[in-house]
Amino acid sequence: MTDLSTFPITRRWPANDPSVIQLYSYPTPNGVKISIALEEMGLDYEPHLVTLKDEDVKSAEFLSLNPNNKIPAIIDPNGPDGPLALFESGAILLYLAEKTGKFIGQSASDKHRITQWLMFQMGGVGPMFGQMGFFFKFAGADISDDRPRNRYRDEAIRLLAVVDKQLDGQDWIAGDYSIADMAIAPWLNALEFYGTKDVVGYHDLKNVPAYVDRFFARPAVEKGRLIPATS
Repeated sequence: MTDLSTFPITRRWPANDPSVIQLYSYPTPNGVKISIALEEMGLDYEPHLVTLKDEDVKSAEFLSLNPNNKIPAIIDPNGPDGPLALFESGAILLYLAEKTGKFIGQSASDKHRITQWLMFQMGGVGPMFGQMGFFFKFAGADISDDRPRNRYRDEAIRLLAVVDKQLDGQDWIAGDYSIADMAIAPWLNALEFYGTKDVVGYHDLKNVPAYVDRFFARPAVEKGRLIPATS
C-alpha cells in the first residue's frame, strides 16, 4: 500500500485509502473545479473538507502542502515520479488533464487554445469576480466610496462580454468541452451567490446563461460540485 505518512497534512486529514488521489477542498468556485474534473475524468479520489477558517487553511499541516494557504490542493500517490503534491487549481486541472489525456484537446494546438482560456479564468474572471463579491456581498459592501465597487463591477461586465462573444456558435469555450469550461463555468455561477446577476446584466447576455445551464446539467458536474461540501 502507498505510504503517504511523509506528508504532514495526512496527520490532520488522514488518508483512508492512500492509493487514490487525496483532494483537500471546499465548495468555492476554485474548489469545485477539481472535484468536477476528477468526476469527469473518472479518477478515484478521496475528498477532505478543508474550511476557509484559519484553523484549517493556516494550520501547519495544510501549509505544508500549500504555503499560500488556499484550497484546493491534492496529493497524487501515483504521480509521474512517485507521490506528487500540487496546489493552485489551474495547475491541478492541467496536471489531471495531461495525466488522463482527457479534456485537453486532440492536438498540441488544441491544448494551447484550451490553456489560454484556462489562464483567462485564472488571471481575469476569478480575481475580478472575487473582488466584486467582496465589494458587493462581504465586508467591502460597507465602504462608502463607490469607486472600488464600480471598478470590479465594470471589469466583470467586460469579462462576461468576452465570454459571451467567444460562445457565439459553439457550446463550449474552446470548441470541445474541456478543463477551460471546468474553470470558467463555476465562476460564472458564483454571480448568483454574490447577488450580482442583475448588477452585471447576466440575463441580457446572449450565450452565457445557457452555457452555465448546460455545464451544470452534466451528471459529473452535478456530483462533483457537491463533493467538497459533503466530504
